[in-house]
Amino acid sequence: MALLPVDEALERILEGVEPLAAEKVPLNSAAGRILAAPVEARCTQPPFDASAMDGYAVRATDVATVPAQLTVIGESAAGRRFSGTVGHGEAVRIFTGAPVPPGADTILIQENARLVAEGRIEAVETVAEGCHIRRAGLDFFDGATVLDVGRSLDPPALSLAAAAGHPELAVVGRPLVAIIATGDELVPPGTTPGPDQIVASNSFGIAALAGQDGADILNLGIVPDDRAMIADALSRALSADADLIVTLGGVSVGAHDLVREVLTAQGLELAFWRIAMRPGKPLIFGRLQGSRVLGLPGNPVSSLVCAHLFLRPLIAALSGRSFAPDLRAAELAAPMKANDERRDYVRARAENGPRGLVATPFTVQDSSMLTTLADANALILREPGACASEAGEPCQVLMLR
Repeated sequence: MALLPVDEALERILEGVEPLAAEKVPLNSAAGRILAAPVEARCTQPPFDASAMDGYAVRATDVATVPAQLTVIGESAAGRRFSGTVGHGEAVRIFTGAPVPPGADTILIQENARLVAEGRIEAVETVAEGCHIRRAGLDFFDGATVLDVGRSLDPPALSLAAAAGHPELAVVGRPLVAIIATGDELVPPGTTPGPDQIVASNSFGIAALAGQDGADILNLGIVPDDRAMIADALSRALSADADLIVTLGGVSVGAHDLVREVLTAQGLELAFWRIAMRPGKPLIFGRLQGSRVLGLPGNPVSSLVCAHLFLRPLIAALSGRSFAPDLRAAELAAPMKANDERRDYVRARAENGPRGLVATPFTVQDSSMLTTLADANALILREPGACASEAGEPCQVLMLR
């Protein structure tokens, strides 16, 4: 079977993906979610003409010529309006956010007023009609659409929804991602490995990556290389209505790589198996009943690199988000050899240099080495058949953080 190009693999993964069904959540649980319905204002903001400054509510004609003395007849504060009317030669002490009383048409700021006697002020600067007044509806009117479908609910959007009178919002559902790590050799962190065992690490990185992109996680633990136990884990994921099942390991061609075999026996509708990339060739994707299945390689670096390329865009599509990989132009800090028929994702450090971004590849690229992936902030993309490159030549990098 020919290896599938990376771009075509991503197209197949995203084919037919629609955002999940909407759900209503309280406003304080909506941060980072995607709106599934427009938000219409249930009130007018501000609901009245309000002062934008501390000072005095006056009539502009009374302070057209200065100095001008005015009688202070009351006070208007936020939450406690003045109930009377401002007449000729009168003023009302007013504070920011307070309703402007009837009769007043401008605000004399307190810096331009001088107290001359108890209940008497003198305006020392003229002020035009309408100054320092926030008109009713300046922000929005009752019934106006203030947020559109597809908006990511960042802090300003959440504040706007709250101001518009909404205690809860309709948002796109969060994908449930079930994670199944497989392998007789794996033990949990904190357990002393046997002579032929290693500490499992993949599921933690994959769960963190999926979680930071807005997915809920169902971690089904470590499953031995046993057909019945793998089938049981898959059944538990399906019973939980997982939108996406991510398996870790067991999808290559070895005698103990049983995940693909079990998936096929359970009725997997295979979209592809194996792609033309390094690291991460033994990738599998398909549909199993109502869930999508993404089988990632067992090597931790391969698993995480593939998750960046395929898992993140899929979670974004299910969540109603757009997704664009952070691809940037750079120049090589070291020579690189010619590439074979697979697209290569080379761990590197990308840093600003005199002429822009400079990418330094790590010398050792073994797909089991998490230390280099933890140190890397970028992957250098090497296309299939790329010629050898010298230091200083242009390249493209995928930023990881």
